[in-house]
Amino acid sequence: MVIGRRIEETVRRVASAFPVVAVTGPRQSGKTTLVRHVFADKPYVSLEDPMELAFAVEDPRGFLARFDQGAVFDEAQRWPALFSHLQGMVDARRIPGRFVLTGSQQFGLMAGISQSLAGRVAMLTLLPFGLAEITDAGHRSGQSDGLDGLLCTGGYPALHVQPGLQASDWFASYVATYLERDVRQVLKVQDLGNFQRFVRLCAGRIGQLLNLSALANEAGVAQTTARAWLTVLEASHMVHLLQPYHRNFGKRLVKTPKLYFVDTGLACWLLGLRSAEMLALHPMRGALFENWVVGEFLKARLNQGEPADLHFWRDNNGLEADLVFEVATPQGVRLQTVEIKSGRTVTNDAVRAGRRSAAVAPDEALTPWLVHGGDDCYVRSGVRVVPWHQVPDVAAWDRRLEERPLTR
Repeated sequence: MVIGRRIEETVRRVASAFPVVAVTGPRQSGKTTLVRHVFADKPYVSLEDPMELAFAVEDPRGFLARFDQGAVFDEAQRWPALFSHLQGMVDARRIPGRFVLTGSQQFGLMAGISQSLAGRVAMLTLLPFGLAEITDAGHRSGQSDGLDGLLCTGGYPALHVQPGLQASDWFASYVATYLERDVRQVLKVQDLGNFQRFVRLCAGRIGQLLNLSALANEAGVAQTTARAWLTVLEASHMVHLLQPYHRNFGKRLVKTPKLYFVDTGLACWLLGLRSAEMLALHPMRGALFENWVVGEFLKARLNQGEPADLHFWRDNNGLEADLVFEVATPQGVRLQTVEIKSGRTVTNDAVRAGRRSAAVAPDEALTPWLVHGGDDCYVRSGVRVVPWHQVPDVAAWDRRLEERPLTR
C-alpha cells in the first residue's frame, strides 16, 4: 500500500528545475518508496546491492553507461565516486530531473554533493509520516489511534501500512540493524553498550536544554565522544536540536539548544514505553507531546522544501516560548510563538503561558498559539487555542498571511 506523501508536490517541482534531486532522511522513512513512485519511469539501482556496488567500483564508466537517460540511485553515499561522475554527465547535458539520489546518512550524502554537485542538485529531507499521512494510512487500513497511541507508535511508515506489525518488535530490529550499524560504520564504535545507554539518556532529556557535559558523565564517556555521537544521531535524523532564537531584544536569552527526537515512537521505545496505557501515566508524556508538536512543524517545513527555521526562546526571567518562527506579513517580518500543553483541558494557567510566550517581543509578535492535547478550538483572552489534531493545518499555514480561520 503506497500512501501519498505531502512532499510529493515539492519533489516534482524541484525535479522540473534541477538536473539532480537528492532526498535524505532517516532509514525506513519511505525515501525509496517515494522516489520509485514519483520517478516510476526511471531505472532504479540500490547501491546497497553488493553486485551493483562492485560493478560501480570496478568499472564506473560501464556501470553509468546504462543510465545515460537518468536513474534513481538509492543510498548514493555508498559509492562516493558517484558524485564526481554525475557532475560530468550533468554538465554535458543539463536535463531537469535526470538523476535522483537518496541517502540515509546526511553527512556522507552532503560531503559528496558539496564537493561535486553544488548548484546542480535540489536537497530535500523526508521524515517519517506526519499526522495527515498517518490518518490517510489509517483510513485505508481501518486502523485508528488516539493521541497516546499516536505518540507511542510514531510515524515510521512500516508501522502503519503492514498489518499486525508490533511497534516494540519493529523498533528493536530498527535500532539493532540500522542505528547501531550506521554508528559502527561512521564512528567505528566497538562497545555498543555505552552508545546504547547514551541514546536512551538522550530520550530521557527530550524537551530539555542540552547539557553535553552532564550527558557524557552519565553515559560514562568523554565529552568529545558524546559530542561526536550526538552529531551522528543528528546527521542520521534520529534527533533534532532546536536552536534558540537568534535575536535577543535587549534581554539575556538562553543560547543552548533543546533536544528532541525526530520520531516519538522511537523515543518511547527507548524509554521502555510499550503501550498507550503506559504512556498515559508516565511523567515524560508532556515532553513527548511537545516533541510530537515540534516534529509536525518540522515536517511541514521540510515537506515544502523550506529550511526548518524553527526556534524557541527562554530568558533569565522565566519568559519562554516552546516554538518561535518568523512570518512574512504585509507589515513586515513578525514572530509567531507557540506554547505547547499536553492536557486535554485548556486551563487559565495554560492561556496565561500562551500570552507570556509573546511577551519577549510584544511589538513584533502575532497572536500567540496554544497547542493542547484536547479538542477545544477558539480564541481566548488573545490566544488562539489549537487542538492537537489541527496541528498539521497550522504547521503548514501560509506564513505570508497574518491570520487563518480555525476549524471548530
